Amino acid sequence: MGAVLAGILTTTPSATSLHPPPPPRCPTETGASPAPLMGEDTDAAPTLDHRGFLPDHNYVTEADIISTVEFNHTGELLATGDKGGRVVIFQREPESKGEPFSQGEYNVYSTFQSHEPEFDYLKSLEIEEKINKIRWLPQQNAAHFLLSTNDKTIKLWKVGERDKRPEGYNLKDEGGRIKDMSTVTSLQVPVLMPMDLMVEVSPRRVFANAHTYHVNSISVNSDYETYMSADDLRINLWHLDITDRSFNIVDIKPANMEDLTEVITAAEFHPHHCNLFVYSSSKGTLRLCDMREAALCDKHSKLFEEPEDPSARSFFSEIISSVSDVKFSHSGRYLLTRDYLTAKVWDLNMESKPLETYQVHDYLRSKLCSLYENDCIFDKFECAWNGSDSVIMTGAYNNFFRMFDRNTKRDVTLEASRESSKPRAVLKPRRVCAAGGKRRKDDISVDSLDFTKKILHTAWHPTENIIAIAATNNLYIFQDKLNSEMH
Repeated sequence: MGAVLAGILTTTPSATSLHPPPPPRCPTETGASPAPLMGEDTDAAPTLDHRGFLPDHNYVTEADIISTVEFNHTGELLATGDKGGRVVIFQREPESKGEPFSQGEYNVYSTFQSHEPEFDYLKSLEIEEKINKIRWLPQQNAAHFLLSTNDKTIKLWKVGERDKRPEGYNLKDEGGRIKDMSTVTSLQVPVLMPMDLMVEVSPRRVFANAHTYHVNSISVNSDYETYMSADDLRINLWHLDITDRSFNIVDIKPANMEDLTEVITAAEFHPHHCNLFVYSSSKGTLRLCDMREAALCDKHSKLFEEPEDPSARSFFSEIISSVSDVKFSHSGRYLLTRDYLTAKVWDLNMESKPLETYQVHDYLRSKLCSLYENDCIFDKFECAWNGSDSVIMTGAYNNFFRMFDRNTKRDVTLEASRESSKPRAVLKPRRVCAAGGKRRKDDISVDSLDFTKKILHTAWHPTENIIAIAATNNLYIFQDKLNSEMH
């Protein structure tokens, strides 16, 4: 993959501390045209330029860890949420869009506190401020709108700009104080005067008290009027203008919780058909639902499930088969899912097995026991499509992320590291050598991987080959060099 590393950005350091999140084992109650990207050969090593900045602090608090990344529909804005409840919005520099060899630079546009820690006194449970998901609404006017959620509460935010202020009030002085009415002897017309550009972020809606369990997904419908939110056992449908009620469209909670066999792990609306949505489960299944068939979509329209190979079954089979993320392709024809070891592409017209299966880090099969003991086996990796649905991306350990070209079947492993963040840095493909395997020069042994460094959250620009990678408290932005040469 030829690419240009456009910058490394970090969230603002904070002294705020969080309680470590519980292991995600079971439901817990809480109140344009792509450039060639692949190539394992050294000759095809991706060359990356770096222009950006790094933090000068060497410590990372729990609150600084990035927990979600999301481009808006044009790719001009990029939002990140962290475990401290903050949302940081980055804006693409205007001068970089039309220039040849553009660096695709993103700079901080706005930062605001989205959620605060709460305490549910009825259940004696702490509700963390961690931002689980961010979803942008399609832009309808000059302002931008986004939804952010923690475990319990979803909020709608308006992001706008102001470069003028009114002056010449009749009843107030310039400081905003009420004038003495006896001194008002004439009527004046207020005028708008220019001022320094100010980005204003204001809360417009708060959608609360509808989820008993952790909210793991939110998805905006293609009708631009409704959205859904999913927790471990239920999916609710909301209208963007109504905050005091939602409609439950999926409920898999059994009458007796001892009979619980699976939980909902992710959910997303179809990009074009407002009546279709899909949700994944901890059993590795996908259920496509049609809201035209019934008000309560407990009965799915299609069930996507890969038969298990009995000879390959082990103690960890059920855990590693749990789907951590599901994404519709931009065309709406395919589904991309990620479980612990693989990424899979499903055709909506074929339920019996995935169309394609990609091994993300198969060398970890021999390490599943130790990964279980340190809880890494419960990590939830996300996945992403490129703009033309021809390449998929997902994260791995040791700050590695993987790309798979669906046309050429080539793949590449790249590393988002601070050590390679010097100007004009060359980011070479990395290769991991399985334990006991033949090791070549520059290969990395699976025994030397750092499992505390993990790429869980990734995002791809909707039309260009620009990707955002969240690594702990660092946000890495990469741009394909060939992509920049075409513009």
